[in-house]
Amino acid sequence: MQLRLLSLCLIIVNILEYIESQHVPRGRRHRRMHPNVSQNCAGGCATCSDYNGCMTCKPRLFFALVRNGMKQVGVCLPSCPNGYYGIRSPGISECKRCKADCETCFHKSFCTKCKGGFYLHTGKCLDTCPVGFENNNHSMECNTIVDCTVSDWSPWGPCTKRGKTCGFKRGNETRTREILQHPSARGTLCPHTSETRKCIVQKKKCSERVKGKDEAKKNKQRKKEGDVPRKQRQKKQERAQRGEGKQREIRV
Repeated sequence: MQLRLLSLCLIIVNILEYIESQHVPRGRRHRRMHPNVSQNCAGGCATCSDYNGCMTCKPRLFFALVRNGMKQVGVCLPSCPNGYYGIRSPGISECKRCKADCETCFHKSFCTKCKGGFYLHTGKCLDTCPVGFENNNHSMECNTIVDCTVSDWSPWGPCTKRGKTCGFKRGNETRTREILQHPSARGTLCPHTSETRKCIVQKKKCSERVKGKDEAKKNKQRKKEGDVPRKQRQKKQERAQRGEGKQREIRV
């Protein structure tokens, strides 16, 4: 009875193998009979299978499982593709898949680039950056928030009035400071970099040279505005009257 059952099982197995072989191209039937033979394998494979692709790789190559349609097949690569990281060992070098939100990584727990919509921060991919950091939509990383930094105030400048340092008692003096570090997008804005206050000095007369310069500036400004000084107008009128008197005397 046991022999009959064993014979029946062998017959069924042979029938199933025959049916499956009819659905495979002729060129591949011979290889399916030798699933672990290294002959005619894809480049880089040491051993392969028609069903599973590469099974072992040549030295220094990484073994990786990649999707091919509805199944995963083995391939041998010189470096791991995006979404994978490499692990070398004496027996086999493998490509392991990164986390789902990582585009590239060099370890399962450390991403080097995140997929769209995530920000990279200390090897992790986050929806939004933690406190003290701000989202950088250009690099898709979390950058430290930078506040504005300014220098100390300069000494107060000389007391002046309308650009002069003489001829007055009350004027204004100014001091300034420089921006050393501009703020980031969410950093503290820079304060004002100059301030002015009133000042009192001992009044002193301006030299003739200074007065002459001031007068020349005033005349230049008046000419631009089309305002001729009253004295100049009077002189022109006097010259005109003298000219008319001479012409009358000549006619007589």
